Amino acid sequence: MAASAALTQPATAGTAADHTNAKESPGCAVVYFDLGETLIHTEDDGSIHYLPDTARQLREMRDADIAVGLITNVPPEWGETDAARAAKLREIVDADWTGAEPFAWEDFEGRILTPRTVEERKPAPALFERGEDTADGCHAVYQGETPKELDVARGEGYFTYLVGRGAPWPAYLPVPVVKAIAQLP
Repeated sequence: MAASAALTQPATAGTAADHTNAKESPGCAVVYFDLGETLIHTEDDGSIHYLPDTARQLREMRDADIAVGLITNVPPEWGETDAARAAKLREIVDADWTGAEPFAWEDFEGRILTPRTVEERKPAPALFERGEDTADGCHAVYQGETPKELDVARGEGYFTYLVGRGAPWPAYLPVPVVKAIAQLP
C-alpha cells in the first residue's frame, strides 16, 4: 500500500511490552498538522486558502471522530498563552481568507500549539513534546511538509507523514491508516 510506505514510525526500539510509544489508552490517535503549506497556502497577493484535499481530509477526520491539532510556528510575542497566540493566528488567517468554505478552527480547539519563545520554534522538539502531552495517552501523528520537522517529531515518538509529494501519494495520511495506528499497543 503506497500510504504505508510513506508513513514513518517513531524512532524507538524494543518489544511491544517495552516500546516507548506504547500507550495507556489504546484505540485513539491525535493527528497534528503544520499549518502553512500543509493545510493552507498563502498566494503572492496575500490571500489564503486551503490546499487541495484539505477540506475533505478534515471532514473525513471529523466524521471518524479523530482528534486533530496544529503545531505551528508563530511569533511568541503574539501572546502569553497558546490560546492568545492561536487567537491572533486565527485573526490573521481569517482576515486574508479567500477559500470557498471557512477554515475549520473549531476542529482544532484546545490543540493549537505555538512557541512560547523563539527557542521553541520548530524544528526544536519543545512543541512536539507539548503535543505528546496534550495527546492524553493517545498515539501522536504529525503531518507536515518539512522533512527536518518530521525527523524531530519521529524522535519524540510521533508517527509522521510527509505531505505535498503529489501523485501517487495521498495528500494526507488516509483516515483508515490513522485508525490502524490508533489500534496499535
